[in-house]
Amino acid sequence: MSGAFHFVCTPDEAAAIVRRHKKFWVSNCNCREHRGPCKRSRADVCLQFAANTAADGSGKHIATRDEVNAILQEAKEKHLVPRPFRNEKGHLDGICFCCDDCCGYFLGLHEPCDKGKMIELTDTAVCIDCGICAGVCHFGARGASGEVLKVDREKCYGCGVCVDVCAMKAITMVPRP
Repeated sequence: MSGAFHFVCTPDEAAAIVRRHKKFWVSNCNCREHRGPCKRSRADVCLQFAANTAADGSGKHIATRDEVNAILQEAKEKHLVPRPFRNEKGHLDGICFCCDDCCGYFLGLHEPCDKGKMIELTDTAVCIDCGICAGVCHFGARGASGEVLKVDREKCYGCGVCVDVCAMKAITMVPRP
C-alpha cells in the first residue's frame, strides 16, 4: 500500500473494521452532494469512527450500530465498494461506500486509492462466462471477449463485488500475493 487517503476492502473486511469500533457518525457522501443524487444508493453512506474527520459531507450525526449495519447491508445489496479512509497519522477514520455513478474516484480516477489486501480468484472450470460480474466491476478488471470472460487481475482492487453477484460461486477472494 502506498498510504493513499483511501484504500479498497471487501464487505467482510469493512464489517470487521466496524466491529472494532464502538462509536459512529454518519454524514452525506460529498460526491453525492456535489454531483447530484446517486442512482445507486442513498446519500448518507459516509461512515466515520470519530467526531472530527476529513469527511466533509453535510448532515453529520451520531449513528447506532443498527444504522451502521443497515449501511453495510445496503452497500452489499447495491454493489458499493467499501473504501476506508485514513487520517494524516495513518489511523482509520471511517469508510466511504462508493460506486461508479457519482464517486469522483471512479468517474475520473483523479484521487489515488490503494488496492486492498485481497484479490479475486476465478475458478474457470466453474465459471459459465455469463458476464454478470463484469457488469458490476467498477475497476475494469472483468470483461467479456466474445462469449468468454476475461479477467485482468492487475486491475483488481480487491473489493469483492464480483463475488456477491456470481451465481455459480466461481469467484473467491484470496490474499494478494
